[in-house]
Amino acid sequence: MSLTDARWARVEPLLPDGTPMRGGRWRDHREVIDTIAFTLQTGTQWVHLSATAGLFLWSAR
Repeated sequence: MSLTDARWARVEPLLPDGTPMRGGRWRDHREVIDTIAFTLQTGTQWVHLSATAGLFLWSAR
């Protein structure tokens, strides 16, 4: 479930600047917030998200 534009307008100013910093990959903040909200609402485990839902993989190497 995605944030409405009105709710996003309230959240966006609270987040850090979206410009990439050295050493890390950046995703769109709205995509991250939407994915977190989805996992909380549905009870889905992070590991079971599909790539289309904005899956973010961190692998232990």
